[in-house]
Amino acid sequence: MILKKNRIIYLFLVAGIIAAVAWYLHYEDKKTASESFILEDIHPTRGDIDATVSTTGIVEPKNRLEVKPAINGRIEKILVKEGDRVKKGQIVAFMSSTERAALLDAARGQGESVMDYWENVYKATALVSPIDGEVIVRSVEPGQTVTTQNPVIVLSDRLIVKAQVDETDIGLVKPGQKAVIALDAYPDSSIPGVVEHIAYESTVTNNVTVYQVDVFPESIPDYFRSGMSANVEITVQERQGVLLIPIEALIENNGGKSVLTRPVAGAPPVETEVTIGLSNTHQVEITGGIDKNTIVVIKRQKYVIPEEDSGGNPFLPFGSKKKKK
Repeated sequence: MILKKNRIIYLFLVAGIIAAVAWYLHYEDKKTASESFILEDIHPTRGDIDATVSTTGIVEPKNRLEVKPAINGRIEKILVKEGDRVKKGQIVAFMSSTERAALLDAARGQGESVMDYWENVYKATALVSPIDGEVIVRSVEPGQTVTTQNPVIVLSDRLIVKAQVDETDIGLVKPGQKAVIALDAYPDSSIPGVVEHIAYESTVTNNVTVYQVDVFPESIPDYFRSGMSANVEITVQERQGVLLIPIEALIENNGGKSVLTRPVAGAPPVETEVTIGLSNTHQVEITGGIDKNTIVVIKRQKYVIPEEDSGGNPFLPFGSKKKKK
């Protein structure tokens, strides 16, 4: 009987110790969890917000036109260089047909007067620009023989960014929307632009369906070059003068949205349901549930700087750390 009684007392002691340890561990876990976060009180602000679609593109001519000779022959003079602006109908080069080139070569050996005679009688053929534009390629030099398949120069009416927009985002993009262009070669550049055209037919790039969107820079910087890679942000929605809070204050809750608020300063935070409007990676528009006077609580992760390594050998027992005396 005494043995049975001692056993019962022993079981109660063990159960008590287990309960005490469990309570202590739970308390320490809660303490650690609470200490790993800091709470910051803010008030909603009024301001502007926009939503953007980010994509990449290439700087290319809107219309790229190769100027090719109508006859086979030899280039005698080129009157333009890369970067020059030309007008429609402007002469950009002179060339000799194959027959004229052979005749002039023969006349050159008979004296200057003979040469001048045949140059005046048998005129060179002029190459003219068919459009107003900029010379972006000068592919031949005087004295070079060309055929009707060889472009002498390449013209661009204007440089634009041809961006590739994923089919999941293309429904948000519309002509006339504002855009910002940043070139990889000039990452600090910020060039305003506008969406001009959206392709009617898609293409498949790396197994992804995309649509080409033409983005026109409002002004073309001197450093713009055909073939440059660009990052493009298209503003698809924007709101002005709306109630805003940081996106990190928003809590997802069973399909709904809520924030932590304090009824009065110093009171424990409570969860309050809100309705939202436009959002981006930084802010969210609040359309109901709180106002500009509400105290909103943001729960931020606390980062602790790890202690310095004592320099001990990690492969030795206890890391070879010396005990403090």
